[in-house]
Amino acid sequence: MSHSLKFFFFLLSTITTIPLSHQQHPLDSLTPNEFIRVKAIVNQSHPFSSNNLTFQYIGLNEPDKQALISWLEKISSLPTPQPPPLPPPPREAFVMARINHKTHELVIDLSLDRVVSDRVYDGNGYPSLTFEEQNNANRLVFEYAPFLASIAKRGLKVEEVVCGSFTIGWFGETKRKGRIVRVMCYYLDGTVNLYMRPIEAITVTIDLEALKVVHFKDRLMVPVPKGDGTDYRESSQKPPFGPELKGITVVQPDGPSFTIDGGRVRWANWDFHLSFDARVGPIVSLAAVYDTEKQQFRRVMYRGFVSELFVPYIDLTEEWSYRTFFDAGEYGYGQCAVPLQPLRDCPANAVFMGAFVAGRDGMPIEIPNVFCIFERNAGNVMWRHTETMIPAGLVTEVRPDVSLVVRMVSTVGNYDYINDWEFKQTGSIKVTVGLSGLLEVRGTKYTHKDQIHEEVYGTLLAENTLGAHHDHFLTYYLDLDVDGESNSFVKSKLQTVRVNDQSSPRKSYWKVVSETAKTESDAKLKLGSESADLLVVNPNKMTKMGNFVGYRLIPGSITGPLLTDDDYPQIRGAFTKYNVWVTPYNKSEKWAGGTYVDQSRGEDTLATWTNRNRRIENKDIVLWYTLGIHHVPYQEDFPLMPTISTGFELRPANFFEKNPVLKVKATNTNVRWPNCTL
Repeated sequence: MSHSLKFFFFLLSTITTIPLSHQQHPLDSLTPNEFIRVKAIVNQSHPFSSNNLTFQYIGLNEPDKQALISWLEKISSLPTPQPPPLPPPPREAFVMARINHKTHELVIDLSLDRVVSDRVYDGNGYPSLTFEEQNNANRLVFEYAPFLASIAKRGLKVEEVVCGSFTIGWFGETKRKGRIVRVMCYYLDGTVNLYMRPIEAITVTIDLEALKVVHFKDRLMVPVPKGDGTDYRESSQKPPFGPELKGITVVQPDGPSFTIDGGRVRWANWDFHLSFDARVGPIVSLAAVYDTEKQQFRRVMYRGFVSELFVPYIDLTEEWSYRTFFDAGEYGYGQCAVPLQPLRDCPANAVFMGAFVAGRDGMPIEIPNVFCIFERNAGNVMWRHTETMIPAGLVTEVRPDVSLVVRMVSTVGNYDYINDWEFKQTGSIKVTVGLSGLLEVRGTKYTHKDQIHEEVYGTLLAENTLGAHHDHFLTYYLDLDVDGESNSFVKSKLQTVRVNDQSSPRKSYWKVVSETAKTESDAKLKLGSESADLLVVNPNKMTKMGNFVGYRLIPGSITGPLLTDDDYPQIRGAFTKYNVWVTPYNKSEKWAGGTYVDQSRGEDTLATWTNRNRRIENKDIVLWYTLGIHHVPYQEDFPLMPTISTGFELRPANFFEKNPVLKVKATNTNVRWPNCTL
């Protein structure tokens, strides 16, 4: 080991870190110490590149799946409480770095402190942006004289101008443009709601690595929307106010029913691992549910996360047509996570967890309170029945629906995405995303709808303010391992059958016709055209009744893209064409938009991987599910948008021999209810 690397590790030893109360799990997020070690090792491997080295992404390099499962099975079979140590699979980091203006993919072995591989990527697309380089680009415009002249020409105060960087997309160009962004600016002057006050018609294009303006254009004068009434802070609101509700609180006098050990979470009949990634945010792994009949935990999902978010704006004007964003691959869905606010984002009974990401220099940056975990009892019913036919009197049994929620919020520019993974005692996993925050609005000359006689690609929300039409597509990666890795995808269609004989006074009925997908092309589905149950089953495991054990995908709102297949944004986002895809497990296929999304050309996406049409029957398979929202803005979305939610459910389907919550006891009912007459 060189003296310089030893010095880096000496520095490492002097840094205070959060103590670990558990043995590190192979799927745990990278620790601050590990980020620092990665930085040291990469610097050592490229000793003359310190001035031209930036870290675009550092994350856990997922261990080999079979090796991890084998290790976990061996660990679980050892005697307790102090089993002899067994070495876990090698712990590695995956790094995307820009070194001397080239993109490097590095795999770092953290147990051996060495570079396992270092590959220069020279294809299309670039790694995600860092906050630091975006901020550098934003500041640069204030040193550019033509931009300052445009601000002065509009009569605006430059000290009230703030700017943001936007990726530029790809629109058929054959020549690579380098790492560039376009900067859009906004005006404060009395409000913090900068997104409602865009400064239109100015285009500033900046080279991120040369850090210079490479193109500038001021096309025309467009009024800046007024700031009056746009500030959303509670302290800035003025009468009249709406009705005030009385206080509501959540109390757990005996404390939470769940336990957290590092990344492992145990609650009721669930056991899973939670980690954090700068690109995708929360990752739920090794989810298993306890079967009281079998007296054992049974595997449900190996790994699940948001793989990509595609947000194309439907506005063809010059300063807007390029706005077709991939929030995970271009900006980092996890990198954009924000600290959660107690009693606002999360209830009083929530427990909070922090996480770390790497800065542009590779050093760890803490995001406190990035997750909250809490038990939810919202007054819903898990199951109930009142029997009225027994002569002795009514029989009523009810069980409240108490669940466990894991929440993270990612603020990607103007939008806030509220991400929930909810675990239910019934064995279901409900996944929900709520959209709130601020619209992207375009400044306009119009002050009333009657003045508009052209296509404006949006809704007039206020004077000089157009809310742009746009879409949100979230593609989830769901590596279900239902009672084991070998699974199949089954589509059970509900088929109408006409009764043509005299066997019944009825004229029709419906039956279930099940089809097992044999290849990837068999599994691609656009939902909404027919009634069907969608299941992942284990064809090697059956219930006592002879049914294959499985889990069912229950979609929420069903939305598909409206752009044409040959439109350049849709070529890049072709993975949204189908709501459902199924692929054989491949460790390298986890990001639906490809590894390098900025200025990508759709050559490395879920849609291209499936062109191989691989076999998926009775294999280790991954289910990909895309949900979406076509957002037509309305005036209620101004100046801040109330949350709109969508999601899906993974629900047991012949997984258990019978209702798994039949014997669940009701929660403590020793409470005085002042409004109840019983």
